[in-house]
Amino acid sequence: MGLLDSILGSFGGGSAREGSPLLKLALQLVQQNGGLEGLLAKFRQAGLADKAASWVGTGENQPVSADELGRALGAGSLGDLAGQMGLSQRDALSGLTSLLPTLVDKMTPQGQVPADTGDLVSQVLASMSDKAGRG
Repeated sequence: MGLLDSILGSFGGGSAREGSPLLKLALQLVQQNGGLEGLLAKFRQAGLADKAASWVGTGENQPVSADELGRALGAGSLGDLAGQMGLSQRDALSGLTSLLPTLVDKMTPQGQVPADTGDLVSQVLASMSDKAGRG
């Protein structure tokens, strides 16, 4: 099973309608911030370096609160993206508290940020769109 299959399998393969908007939101956040490394840099700048490092590492993921996520991601861009997905900012933050650490963990199976996360994000989004079109 490849990394793409692992990510899609972890989140219902894009077929679970409840999870799809949140997963798309998380992936778009990765894309808009210059890839996984850019997103992780936002968490480091917000004083959440230990939490972000735990998501990349091979150990247990440290939890993150909705307030911490909001501080790291910024309310403006997150609110805009959430609205495009049909979610309120509050619902988006609430859902991302568990989804984002898991997504980062799945995207870094060896405990390191791969160089090709932009391509991987594009592949996951395309695969989700394909499955939604067929579903």
